[in-house]
Amino acid sequence: MVALTYLAMADHIPGTGIDLTVPYAAEGPGPTFDTLGEYRGEKVVDISGAELDETEGNLDMTTVEIRTGMTLAEAVRRWLSEDTLVPIDHFIRPGETLEEVSQRNEVLFSSSESAATIAAMTYLDKPLQVRVVGVAEDSAAEGELRDGDIIRSVDGTAVTLPIEVQEAVRGKKPGDRIRLEVDREGGDRAVDVTLGSHPDQPDVPLLGVMMDATPADGITVNYNLEDIGGPSAGMMFSLAVVDKLSEGPLNGGRFVAGTGTISVTGDVGSIGGIVHKVRAARDAGAEVFLAPSANCAEAVSRDHGDMAVLKVDTLAEAIDQMAAYDARPGSALTCEDYLSN
Repeated sequence: MVALTYLAMADHIPGTGIDLTVPYAAEGPGPTFDTLGEYRGEKVVDISGAELDETEGNLDMTTVEIRTGMTLAEAVRRWLSEDTLVPIDHFIRPGETLEEVSQRNEVLFSSSESAATIAAMTYLDKPLQVRVVGVAEDSAAEGELRDGDIIRSVDGTAVTLPIEVQEAVRGKKPGDRIRLEVDREGGDRAVDVTLGSHPDQPDVPLLGVMMDATPADGITVNYNLEDIGGPSAGMMFSLAVVDKLSEGPLNGGRFVAGTGTISVTGDVGSIGGIVHKVRAARDAGAEVFLAPSANCAEAVSRDHGDMAVLKVDTLAEAIDQMAAYDARPGSALTCEDYLSN
C-alpha cells in the first residue's frame, strides 16, 4: 500500500437518484510533508526526553492522492493529466466502505510509526523495551497484565522486542505456565500466566497481549499527521528521528524527499505509486529523492528533472547515500546507475 490522501468524488444527476461513476480510482501526486517540520502547529516528529540536535533542510515524506467515485469524463481528465487509472478493487475490497479502507490504512500507518522508532533507536544503538498496549478480552493475560506494563523478561530471559516475547510463547504449549518479569508503574513484579490457545488453531499457544517497543531511556517519540494512511512513510519518519537525535544534518541541509516502508531491522521496502511521489517531490523543489531499490525502474521511468533519485535498501544506506551526495553529488548511487550495473 501507499501513503494515501483520500478524496471522494461523485457526480449526481439531479432528480434521478443515479450516480454515474466508473469502477476505477485515479492515482496522482499527493502533498508532501517535511518530517523535520510542523503540521497544523505540531511537530511532525515530536521527540521528548533527550537533547535534540538542530536540523536543517527538508526530509519530506511523499504521498499519493486517490480519487474515487469519478465520472467517465473525470476519469479521462485525470488520465490526460498523467494520473494512473487503477481498478477500484485495488484499493477497496468488495463490500468495503471508504471509512473502512481509511481505518485499515490508519492501522498500517500506525504500525509504520512504531517500526520507524525501533529502526531509528537500533541504528543509534539506544536501548528498547517491550510495552503492553492492549490485553485481549478473555485471554490468558486478562487480569494478569495491564496496558503500560513493561515486560523485562520471559522465564528469566531478557527481552527488548515484542518478537522475542512472541517467540518465547511459541516455544510453549497451551496450558503451559510462563513467568514474566514486569515493570508496572516503576515497580518490578513477577507475573505467572497460564497460556491459552489460539481460537482458530487450538494447538497454538496464546498470551493475548498487544505489544510495541519503546525507547528504554526515557525518550518518547510521537508522530503528528492526520488523514494519511499506509506504511510507506516509515523510512522518512525513521530518518527524521535519527536526524534529531544525532549530530549534524543527515541531509547536508538540502531538500531531500523520499518514500519506503521500514522494518524494525531497518530494511527499506517497496511501495506503490512511486511515479506520482517522484513527481510530487520534483514539483515541491526537492534536490534528492530516496527510492527503494525495488522501485528504481519505475521511479526514473518519467522525467524527474534535475532531481537526483538515489537507490536505498536500508536505513543505514539511506543515511550513507545522503552523506555521499553531500560530499560529492556524483558519488551517490542513483537509480539509473544501479539499473545499469
